[in-house]
Amino acid sequence: MQSLYRSFMKSFIMIIFTVTLLLLIFVLGPMSAFYSKTRVSTQTTPTKKTSKSNLTNGTRFRHNFTKSFHEILHLTLKDAITQPSVVNSSKSHGTYLVTSPKDNLQNYGIAQTVDYNLFKEDIECSKAYAKSLTRVGLLTRKECHNILDGLEMIGMEWENGTFDLKPDDKDVHAANERRLAELIGSAANKLNAGWDRNDQLATSLRLWQKNAISVHKSDLIELLGVITERAEKELGVLMAGYTVMQQARPIRWSHWLLSFGWKIKRDIERLMDLLSRVDLLPLGSGALAGNPFGVDRMFLAKELGFADIIENSIDAVNDQDIIFEYVAWASIMAAHFHNLANDLILYSTKDFGFVELSHPLHNVQNNASSFSNENARSLEEIRGKTNHIFGEYTDMLSVLKEFSNLHNNDFLSNAKGMFDIYKTIVNALPITRAILSSLKINPDKMEASLSEDMLLPDLEYYMVRKGLPADKAHSLVGMCVRLSQKKGVTFSKLSLAELRSVSPVFDLDVKSVWNYNNSVEQYTLPGGTSHASVQLQIDQLKKWMSFQR
Repeated sequence: MQSLYRSFMKSFIMIIFTVTLLLLIFVLGPMSAFYSKTRVSTQTTPTKKTSKSNLTNGTRFRHNFTKSFHEILHLTLKDAITQPSVVNSSKSHGTYLVTSPKDNLQNYGIAQTVDYNLFKEDIECSKAYAKSLTRVGLLTRKECHNILDGLEMIGMEWENGTFDLKPDDKDVHAANERRLAELIGSAANKLNAGWDRNDQLATSLRLWQKNAISVHKSDLIELLGVITERAEKELGVLMAGYTVMQQARPIRWSHWLLSFGWKIKRDIERLMDLLSRVDLLPLGSGALAGNPFGVDRMFLAKELGFADIIENSIDAVNDQDIIFEYVAWASIMAAHFHNLANDLILYSTKDFGFVELSHPLHNVQNNASSFSNENARSLEEIRGKTNHIFGEYTDMLSVLKEFSNLHNNDFLSNAKGMFDIYKTIVNALPITRAILSSLKINPDKMEASLSEDMLLPDLEYYMVRKGLPADKAHSLVGMCVRLSQKKGVTFSKLSLAELRSVSPVFDLDVKSVWNYNNSVEQYTLPGGTSHASVQLQIDQLKKWMSFQR
């Protein structure tokens, strides 16, 4: 039996080998002719032909196979090495277009360092610096006027999308500088006196951040306004509060909603704290040693709207703290919105049914099976955007330890992560605001989630108010639970006599314990879930917002 199996396997292997050999003959033979023809046509010197009559069939096959293999390898490698990245007749060699290492570096610079996010800020810096040079006599008034007019025209070109970016423009400042020279001539070159790309970039980034902070603050305050408005409108709705995914205590829906309102308030406060460190002027620090022409840095700060100047020129041009602080702030804020999305996804499921989402994103469905996921689409979008922020923050932290106390070219690369995060936040906040504005709640299902188990702590509080120690009261609650299980009834159905068999402290007023509204109303201190406490929170947030607008 084993010998029969071995014979069968040998035959099978021989068949596979034969089929493979035939495929090589019929496939590589025509390929050999094709590539041979292609190779001959590209050569400038004739090659000596091999006489077919002098070749046996086996030799001819080996010759063609080897030749085909070498031709394929040669052409593949040549294509890989000389594949053009920029079509330029002046850089062509033979029939292949190639680029030099310098060309590749130029293209890399255009793609990686020309950042259109900073064109406005760069122009504003140039305007302010032109005025400061005029004050110290390095520019005439006419030259300054021409520079300001030229910069204004450049700004309009950027806004209109007509600005012509050139391959030699290594960054946005170089592009603006070149264009200014085209518009006004040699006077544009005088603008470079005493300043450096280092303090230009540092100043532009801080101007950009100031604007970004203003945008975020406005969006967050609008969102906080939506939350407080809903909380006040739906103050009477009760629901189950959860700890570690288990029902814990009755709470007000508004109390849960405001928990995110206070988080947003802290996000805004952290943002304003960051602004106090962003609002310092680097301009006038040069490459790292300062400005040699005595320009007035306080004048520059006033022109550009900064509160003060950075006192050390080295610190001014290499400080990346503000980038990491911004990304850290965004990550904390993203965690809040991630948690909000998670909770609302849970509350919108059929198992809960607390909320229904009616945002327009939910009105388009691809097929019938997607209806069950309708309520989570926008919320999943928010979670996805927050995950992107977490990823950017992790990437930036991984390279933080590599920085030295010198300005380096990865300054703007780090800023690119900040730009991406900004766009993510700007897109996510309107979605969140739209969801919370159009959210529909189901008060009946919320109240149906309440159960008598949640009121057992109130039974303990009842006995504590009667004078029993807390640990003794807790033990007696356990006895009441066992008694109800033995009787096969709920806690509220135990008679007064049965309760008194556990402890004589029980009286007729024990019935007030089995009321959910009474349960939430006992938390009257500030921060609690009683009607008065929640209304106080709403009033506090409204008052705080009135000072922020």
